[in-house]
Amino acid sequence: MDIPNLHPWNVTYEEAVRIQERLKDKVFLRKINKEIKYIVGLDASYAKGSRTVWAGAVLLDFPSLEKREEQWSHREVSFPYIPGLLSFREIPALLEVLRRMSFEPGLIFCDGQGIAHPRGMGLAAHLGVLVGKPTIGCAKSKLVGEFDPVDEVKGAYTYLRYRDRVVGAVVRTRSKVRPVFVSPGYHVSIDDCVRLVLETCTKYRIPEPTRQANILVNSVRRRYS
Repeated sequence: MDIPNLHPWNVTYEEAVRIQERLKDKVFLRKINKEIKYIVGLDASYAKGSRTVWAGAVLLDFPSLEKREEQWSHREVSFPYIPGLLSFREIPALLEVLRRMSFEPGLIFCDGQGIAHPRGMGLAAHLGVLVGKPTIGCAKSKLVGEFDPVDEVKGAYTYLRYRDRVVGAVVRTRSKVRPVFVSPGYHVSIDDCVRLVLETCTKYRIPEPTRQANILVNSVRRRYS
């Protein structure tokens, strides 16, 4: 994948916030109107007690969800862990594995937030602006917003609202299992996100693209760290 460098990554907290504020105007949400052939799932894992991050990308055929390709890398992180600024810690490594992919994905799943973020610029939104591909954020916990209770059956969801705006959905991907927090990153609608998360969840709580990426990064981290 050909990915331009839109800004530096070795920045201060204040500079990172300014970059998010500038890029949020480039986030466009719209209904997906093209057939999706390939989906990439991304994830990152950290070696305990070190500054090493392991990044992984797994490309799946859609809708079969059969694995087509995987890539991984590791590097030292230069940005500290700060809630709301996770993209500055993880995206450099994620871009590295995306650049190695042989196939162009039609959609990217991220283990993180999209626009459900204090500045509307979570990891999935930030990444989407950089790569120019539709992105979905699917997180295990909430960062911002309020929502009504979700029915206990698989497929149930309620919308996530923040500052009088709908920024995502809280989706039950398995009956009587904790829901996930889904938000659009770039060039997708909220309803697209709900539909695609449910279509890519098999018998697990987490969508298959990011579940496979999680398996990959934890495997290589244990093997080499």
